[in-house]
Amino acid sequence: MKAKRQIIKIDQDKCIGCGLCVNACQEGAIGMVDGKAKLLRDDYCDGLGNCLPVCPVNAISFEEREALPFDKDEVIKKKIADVASKHGSGGCPGMNAKKIERPQTSQDNLPCGCPGSQSRTLERHDYSYQDENYKMPTSRLQQWPVQIQLVPVNAPYFNNAKLLIAADCAAYAYASFHEKFIKNHITIIGCPKLDDVDYSEKLTEIISNNSIKSVTIVRMEVPCCSGLERAAKKALQQSGKFIPWGVVTISTDGRILEQ
Repeated sequence: MKAKRQIIKIDQDKCIGCGLCVNACQEGAIGMVDGKAKLLRDDYCDGLGNCLPVCPVNAISFEEREALPFDKDEVIKKKIADVASKHGSGGCPGMNAKKIERPQTSQDNLPCGCPGSQSRTLERHDYSYQDENYKMPTSRLQQWPVQIQLVPVNAPYFNNAKLLIAADCAAYAYASFHEKFIKNHITIIGCPKLDDVDYSEKLTEIISNNSIKSVTIVRMEVPCCSGLERAAKKALQQSGKFIPWGVVTISTDGRILEQ
């Protein structure tokens, strides 16, 4: 249903057909028609105006008018369809599910979070990458993709998995995130603040359709992360399964607050 909102307007007389705005529009709302840029669909335009600063002739402006609301779900579907069309029926290679095999290293027997499993370079900046004493940390990620919205519900790596459901900020805040949390887990991440979706539906499918051994939820202390925790708990409840689970809260300065 249409409602009055802010949306872009393209002056056809000023437009020189350079196409820069088409590339700048992440939602695919703008296209080239008869050599001129044109707003193809109102519901693809989020009204944020990423296209405005790239126009060399100032042919794009904002206007407030009756328009369909921005439909994020349709934009995502279009992006997936476009990628699949470009790369063939297999879709985007970056979205293909795969198991990542990690060779055993001398650090594997160290306790999780042990200071010896992490170079001090990352935390105290005592070494440079060129220093002979620097040891590159080992990635513990065991599968791809990791974003909740992209992982296939029935991916084989979910069977008999220890599932880690994490806020995407957590890995940046907690220095030893790979060793402490990702190691020996199948990892999926999300941000309820930015994704604006109900994760509980997808998580319920994953937990219900696979033999999940345990669920660990790692969230940040900020209020918006409560949405991730609620979705995971709701999914566990809706699955009807009795699975060991726990919540870990990370502070914005990288400390474990609750475990």
